[in-house]
Amino acid sequence: MITVKTFVFNPFSENTYILFDETKECVIIDPGCFDKKEEDEIVSFITSNKLIPTYILITHGHIDHVLGVNYLKNELNIPVWVPKEEEQTYNAVPSYSESYGFGNYKHTPADYLINEGEKILFGTSSLNTIYAPGHSAGHAAFINIDENICIGGDILFSGSIGRVDLPGGDYDTLIKSIKEKLFTLNESMVVYPGHGPTTTIKQEKATNPFFVDQ
Repeated sequence: MITVKTFVFNPFSENTYILFDETKECVIIDPGCFDKKEEDEIVSFITSNKLIPTYILITHGHIDHVLGVNYLKNELNIPVWVPKEEEQTYNAVPSYSESYGFGNYKHTPADYLINEGEKILFGTSSLNTIYAPGHSAGHAAFINIDENICIGGDILFSGSIGRVDLPGGDYDTLIKSIKEKLFTLNESMVVYPGHGPTTTIKQEKATNPFFVDQ
């Protein structure tokens, strides 16, 4: 059974997730830790729970979701996996990091590019990769159908959707992705978003203002 641990990091209040099971193997998704306190917090959790990190997974390459990649890759000696269609967005971060106030950002290239439909294994658990562009060009979500877990990044929020005014964003594409890729999942599926509280597919179908009036 997968346990999901949530951290809220950096000035953007970004949700970083650690997923682990009874084997203690874990994956770190969207590490947004950006200062020593946040770096120590996530490493302390891993150490105190005797977790065995396997991968760093990225849902999408915007700066608030990748600030801790370099530190954790070097500290934990684990590879960085990025959606194949998101590599360009991810590699663009150094070009604007200083303008966002992160002049000390250090970029780490992807070690592996994830294809749509690819299964990611850790311990006795797995996550399936869904491409759902619109917030960014190659945004992915990681899901486990049996345990109703969807790590959704900035695709769908509680009562809202990801912004579409950044490079690679497109409103119609995002709406289509949500309807065809997320709203076709079990209604009991819990969505762990990149910002804000968790939600469910059922709740967003029923109450999200971007969909209820359509």
